[in-house]
Amino acid sequence: QVLLVESGGGLVQAGGSLRVSCAASGRTFSSYAMGWFRQAPGKEREFVATIKWHGDSTYYADSVKGRFTISRDNAKNTVYLQMNSLKPEDTAVYYCAAGRVATTESNSYDYWGQGTQVTVSS
Repeated sequence: QVLLVESGGGLVQAGGSLRVSCAASGRTFSSYAMGWFRQAPGKEREFVATIKWHGDSTYYADSVKGRFTISRDNAKNTVYLQMNSLKPEDTAVYYCAAGRVATTESNSYDYWGQGTQVTVSS
């Protein structure tokens, strides 16, 4: 069992930066791939980024590539999403997820956090 808790969301102006974090409980965090997803009002949840358990391999949605960076610290049981050059269309609730495979498919992840709101004003 893995419990995930996101933090760090907030309000930021377009062009600004924000880092959201996801703290995991459990001793097996380092064995899980981690993903970030987001859901805007009236839209379906969409993939943002994923990172393998060892942290050496990452993958991003085209919409955030070059602006967002996913990273993890297995010693701290934490995964991060650094978001730069934010746009109003990045406004959403951001969720972290843990799974056995680093994939873009949300139904492949076993555990989910409660989400953190990120709002980008124009």
